[in-house]
Amino acid sequence: MKSRLLMALSLAGAPPALADVIPCPDAAQAVQVAACPSEEELRHTYSGFCSDDRRLYARDTDTCASYENYRRKKNVALWESADGRFQAYLSCDLPDGALRRLKPTAIAVSRQGGISRIACSYGEHILFAHRTRRQCKVEGSGNCGDDPSACKAACD
Repeated sequence: MKSRLLMALSLAGAPPALADVIPCPDAAQAVQVAACPSEEELRHTYSGFCSDDRRLYARDTDTCASYENYRRKKNVALWESADGRFQAYLSCDLPDGALRRLKPTAIAVSRQGGISRIACSYGEHILFAHRTRRQCKVEGSGNCGDDPSACKAACD
């Protein structure tokens, strides 16, 4: 107990840490960490999700308009950057090797409550996101142009 108190007191007087620069990840190094749903699973969840009466009054009227719309939205798997910092839900219909050619095109930081969200866009509806409790801001304009290394955020 005494050692915890001493540690807490020593941390309270510690100088603030320098900002940590977080670059957008290399999409070519991303790894799939969850399996894609099978066609049988998609059909089963479609009948359950879209038959819920509450869906009739929801704002999202497109998802359940057809099985094809539902499949396009729900046939996704979780991917992570090589370091595990960023996550994305990517379509299971994405062609093999599609991530290898993608470079970040833009970066944005948003804040909701106590969480900062760093979002790296790669075009083609591909977005990798990192969430943290730290205060973050985009370095530069947020547009990466031809320089992927320009897509980064600084977090205090």
